[in-house]
Amino acid sequence: MTTRVRLVCHASTSAVRTAAFPADEQLEPQGRKKLAIVQRCLRHADRCWSSPALRAIQTAEALQLDAIVEPMLRECDYGRWSGRSFDEVQAQEPEALAEWMRDPEAAPHGGESIVSLIGRVAAWLETQNGMRGKTVAVTHASVIRAAIVHAIEANPRSFWRIDVAPLSVTALSGNGGRWTLSAIAAVVVLFYDIMLVGIFEKADFIYFQF
Repeated sequence: MTTRVRLVCHASTSAVRTAAFPADEQLEPQGRKKLAIVQRCLRHADRCWSSPALRAIQTAEALQLDAIVEPMLRECDYGRWSGRSFDEVQAQEPEALAEWMRDPEAAPHGGESIVSLIGRVAAWLETQNGMRGKTVAVTHASVIRAAIVHAIEANPRSFWRIDVAPLSVTALSGNGGRWTLSAIAAVVVLFYDIMLVGIFEKADFIYFQF
């Protein structure tokens, strides 16, 4: 039996815009404007989950998803760096930041390592194995990166080579404990047009433009 999982990255926040380690901030008004187009590809969800973070819950509510909060989908724990900008941490703790980005097992901030994050996300994916229909989960870029790394059995160091945009939708298919990255779709803004570009299964979508 094939399990279908759609991972939705929450809409934009101030931390995304300013390149900061997120705390529990709310969505920005600009991020909310792009939600309607994503909603179209999530109409047929059989199960909906959300990270416990405010920005994920607000995104799920705006998408009119009846999502259940799942702690395993929470943001990576950035320890004492939470709420601080990348530039600030770079200036005050350059060696610790370099170690964290170089070694996926390191957690110099006192929070969660990338390897630990990948393990947590992999454990959640295993709970979805064998589920009929489609699962939709509203979560964070870090969680989606971890899911992709696990799905394609990549080296944990490749975590930093994956770019996950706000409101992007990542499709994973699972069968017999093995996962496949099916597609990634992203919201693209061109002048006054907004479109969601990606190639999904027939039950989803290929292209929308407004």
